[in-house]
Formats: sequence, C-alpha cells, structure tokens
Amino acid sequence: MGIFQEAQKYIVGGVNSPVRAFKSVGGEPPFIKKGKGAYIWDIDNNKYLDFIQSWGPLIFGHCDEEIEEAIIKAVKNGVSFGAPTPLEVELAKEVLELFPHLDLIRFVNSGTEATMSAIRLARGYTGKDNIIKFEGCYHGHSDSLLVSAGSGAATFGTPSSPGVPKDFTKHTLLAKYNDIESVKKCFENGDVGCVIIEPIAGNMSLVPADKEFLNELRDLCNHYGAVLIFDEVMSGFRASLRGSYDIYEIEADIVTFGKVIGGGMPVGAFAGKKEIMEKLSPVGPVYQAGTLSGNPVAMAAGLAQIKKLKSNPEIYKSLEKKATKLMSKFSDISKENEIDFQYNMVGSMFGFFFNSVKPKNFDDVNKSDTKKYAKFHNEMLKRGFYFAPSAYETGFICTPMNDNDIDNTINAFRKIVECIRG
Repeated sequence: MGIFQEAQKYIVGGVNSPVRAFKSVGGEPPFIKKGKGAYIWDIDNNKYLDFIQSWGPLIFGHCDEEIEEAIIKAVKNGVSFGAPTPLEVELAKEVLELFPHLDLIRFVNSGTEATMSAIRLARGYTGKDNIIKFEGCYHGHSDSLLVSAGSGAATFGTPSSPGVPKDFTKHTLLAKYNDIESVKKCFENGDVGCVIIEPIAGNMSLVPADKEFLNELRDLCNHYGAVLIFDEVMSGFRASLRGSYDIYEIEADIVTFGKVIGGGMPVGAFAGKKEIMEKLSPVGPVYQAGTLSGNPVAMAAGLAQIKKLKSNPEIYKSLEKKATKLMSKFSDISKENEIDFQYNMVGSMFGFFFNSVKPKNFDDVNKSDTKKYAKFHNEMLKRGFYFAPSAYETGFICTPMNDNDIDNTINAFRKIVECIRG
C-alpha cells in the first residue's frame, strides 16, 4: 500500500488541505520529506525544483540558515507561553514601520483568522452588517466568505459549501473583480460595513487589480463610510517589500497579513488605523482571542525573515527578473506551438493561463483550458518541477533559484509543449 492510500485511511482525503490531493490535475501527490533552498525531496528521493515554496512564505527558500537559527533559539526557550513576549513587540514594530497608514496590529495564527477577525472588527466599527467581496478572491474558509454568485450582477451570496447557513452569507454581496460598476450596485443595496479584496489576487492564478479600479474603490468606501480591507495574506512582503502599497500607493483601512510574516511558521495578522483597531478587545468591545496568537517560535521566524527582507530590498528586482524570464519564455514557446498562453507577474509572484485573452476577473479565468494545465503539471512533475496542483493558484520564485534553474525549467517546458497541445 502506498503512503497516499494509507493516508486516506486516517486523514480525510489523505490530505489536510484540499488542493494537495491533486484532484484537479490528476495523479497522486508526492509526500515530501525535506527541502533545501529551491528544492524539495519526496519520500522516494525524487528531487523537485519547488515553485510553490509552501504557497509563498519561503522567499529565501527552504531551511534558510538565519531563519532556522532564529527558530531553534526560540524553541530552546519554550514553544508556547500563552502570554506576551518581547518578540511580538519587535515584529509588530518591524511590520508597522513600513506602513505609514497603519497604526496598530494584532497577530493571529492563520490568514483565515486574520480576514475573519478584520471583517468582524470592520462591522463592529461601522455598525453595518453587509460586506462586499469579489468573485475569485479567496479570504479563507470562514462561513460568511464561502459564497458563490447568484443570478444578478449585484446579489447577496449563497453558500458554496454545505454546512454554511444561508443566514450567514445573506449579508455577503458579490462584485466582479476590476469592475467598479458591479461594486456600485452592491453599495446601492445599503448597509455595507466593509469591502474586502485581494489587491493582487492570488487565488485565481495571479490577477492584479487595475490601479484606477482600486482608486475608485477607495473613493466609494469613503463616500459610503465603509471600511476598506486589503487582503495581503499572500501578496504582503511577496509582491514587494510593502505588498500592494509599493505598487498602487492606496491606503486601505485594514490590511491582513500572513505567510511571509511567519517565515514558514503558521502566522496571520491584521493591522489598521488606530480609531478602528481600538474597537478591538481588550480596548474596545469587538472580541477576538487566540491561545497561540503571537506564538514565540512563529514570531522569531517572522522577525528573522522581515529583518532580512528589509536589509535586502534589492532581491525583489532579482526575483522579478527571474519570473519575467520564465514567463516570457513560456509565452514564446507557446506561441511557436500555436498554444494560447497568457501570464501575469508581480515581483516574485507569477501566474499563467492557457487562454487567448489575459484575464481581468474570475469569469475570464474560468475560460482558461484547465485540461492543458493538468497536462502541463503532470509532465513537469515527472521531470522534477513542482508547480501548483491547480490552475487557480499562484507560483513563486525564491532567492536560491538561479539562472540555471530557470533555464532548466524553460527547456523542460519546451520538451513537453507538444504533449500539452495534443
């Protein structure tokens, strides 16, 4: 019996997060035993160039020495206290120092916790129940965010998962990404407490928002007295040192962070303007708590990573250069072989689509050929290149990846392109 079959006897679906099951690309997932730098090895000692990097946080690759040392040092002092530690204060300072419009921060354990808590806080601050989210943006699996579109252009959401009561999602309005008219229609329904959006959407592959769209969104929130939440759990410190802020210079009222600020450990956070954040317990009435929030090991890892990023901001240009080379060559090879191919890149993040038109929203993304992506994934995996097991996920470049790694990936794609086309 293989390990995946054994895992299914004890773990639901054999995995602890659905996309890992490889259902959208076929085949069985390799079970990973170790990683180093840009590479991972499975239990059969197959080596893969890793373009997932734990879904984003490992900018410096696997087992970075400085981050590893920080973790080991922290562990020797204790793995958890359920009490305040100096490391929380240090990491808070490092993060907030970069964002002049954010005054206070609260650490949690995951991106889901961060977005869920930010929405509760926004509702508590405004006294309004309705929220606006966008099709194709994923903000974790809390009940009010697991919604699918209804029949109208502006509609209250309906649950997209069993177990989510309709009463929980009736206050969630769905708008179309990069379409300000759909947002205006949602606001016309009234009682909107907040808008939550990935300014750089990383859960429909990679689709950045248009700057004009985000500026208009900021203006609408100001006009209607709604809190604007930027979900940068994925893009924060990944797209650039200051995430979308360096790119768009738009000030959200609350920003959610995760992944990168944990250095690979489980961490989330939400930060915002003082008058909003002070509505949060224990200062204000909006309740949020967590036993492992601000865990010292996670804080140590995040602190080491953020300090390293702040000391080496030039790495973002280097990472983007590698991503540009990878994607532009993939595009050239596809065109030579009459395969529709589009791509986006922001810093060290990249996403591509087997599509004749570059997607601007989730409807466009859904017109991509996911069967071609499945063929791509399977053939690249056989050759030792580990891409996301879903056409709806983003890829990541890490600093240990060198030009030779990128060239090898391009050459492998050139060899499999005939299989993709067929």
